[in-house]
Amino acid sequence: MTTYLIRRILYVIPTFLGATFLAFMILQAMPGDFLTQLSLDPKIRPETIEHMRHLFGLDKPVLVQYLIWLKNLFNGDLGYSFMYQQPVLEVILPRIENSLILVGLGVLFLYLIGIPVGIYQAVRPYTLGDYVISFLAYFGIAIPNFFFMLILIFVLVKIKFATGSTPFPIGGMTSQGFEQFSAWKKFLDILWHAALPAFVVVTADMSSLTRVMRGLMLEVLGQDFIRTARAKGLPERVVLYKHALRNAIIPVIATIGGLLPGLIGGAGLVEVVSGWPGMTPLLLDALNRQDLYVNAGIIALSTFLLIIGNIIGDVLLALVDPRIRYG
Repeated sequence: MTTYLIRRILYVIPTFLGATFLAFMILQAMPGDFLTQLSLDPKIRPETIEHMRHLFGLDKPVLVQYLIWLKNLFNGDLGYSFMYQQPVLEVILPRIENSLILVGLGVLFLYLIGIPVGIYQAVRPYTLGDYVISFLAYFGIAIPNFFFMLILIFVLVKIKFATGSTPFPIGGMTSQGFEQFSAWKKFLDILWHAALPAFVVVTADMSSLTRVMRGLMLEVLGQDFIRTARAKGLPERVVLYKHALRNAIIPVIATIGGLLPGLIGGAGLVEVVSGWPGMTPLLLDALNRQDLYVNAGIIALSTFLLIIGNIIGDVLLALVDPRIRYG
């Protein structure tokens, strides 16, 4: 395992360099840049634009710009945001924290709901409950999460007009007067605002997970070693959770590595629709304004976390399944 980990860590370097170089080239291939848009303002003199272009290094060849950015990256400097006039790290970190809350809560919903529901379907196949859950799962897979969020917001608005209150906030991350709340009340207020969009974020993943867990559990429960365990008189709880689940959950663990970039990447258009100040609105703004180093910083973090996540997924697989050995 140690040799395997060392080899995988060494592979991180060329993979990371290749991915960030390709992303940097694509970002630079876009016509114009942030200063091109700024030059359209008649109040800004051309000399000022040229000075800023030299200051930010945009007058250098693209390859030189990438090498300078890469050197600064290894020193912990992600560059300077044109749009926010701040270091990129200071711009990204608050948005990462916001996305971590939303997506982290969503991942909690994903496994706390998806796995038990999938097990329930496998234990009671072809019952009314199984059919109802399967229908809801297909609905969750089919509907885009941002559209589902729009539907829920519409329902909440209708409830607001009818009753004067709603079970969940219609949008945003905090309530009015948030700064005056105690620390505990601030925590609960953020969770209250995050609950509905966090659930919507993982709707499709949760639906897929329940279907996958149902199929895997049905397959494992039909194998000989399960019949042997039952024949020995083991309690059904032990058969299900110690023997069947441990084998059925192996393919699910393989997907855990992909969660890390998702935690940083944010919740997609759900953040935009629900007014959650996460990474996706920042990324869209940066793309629209061609804020090169904000885009490059987000891509670099996501790429690094994807690579690390895959390594973690492999390690977890080896811990769960003793048959897996890495040479």
